[in-house]
Amino acid sequence: MPRILAIDYGSKNMGIAVSDALGMTAQPLVTYKRISFERDIEYVSRLASEYSVEKIVMGLPVHLDGRESDSSRSARDFGERLTASAGAGVEYFDERMTTSVIDRMLIEEADVSRAKRKKVRDKLAAVLILQNYLDSKAITDDNTL
Repeated sequence: MPRILAIDYGSKNMGIAVSDALGMTAQPLVTYKRISFERDIEYVSRLASEYSVEKIVMGLPVHLDGRESDSSRSARDFGERLTASAGAGVEYFDERMTTSVIDRMLIEEADVSRAKRKKVRDKLAAVLILQNYLDSKAITDDNTL
């Protein structure tokens, strides 16, 4: 089964995760420090090729009431350019509260320091986005049997 790549898109960093070969679990890859729009596209496209990615799930940062934000539009712009470059379809997935959930988990359950949280927050947010996406697809697939 082809893999799925997920991106927690931010203005300074992108967290990136990939599904396992069965498409059941999300694995953290990297927190990528953004350089420029073009270089960022090239980097993610290389990862998509390296992992034989069929689809890219972009976390879509929306307001709590569901309205899209400037960050949402920026993520969509990136996704559109990525589709052309990576040769993989891009799907957008609501990422509301993912960073907050990750921070809470790292503080309350793992007692991770602020400096260490900063290093892993984005890639773990990408893992959460991808795992939520995979779980939602599994539920949908189960209901259509």
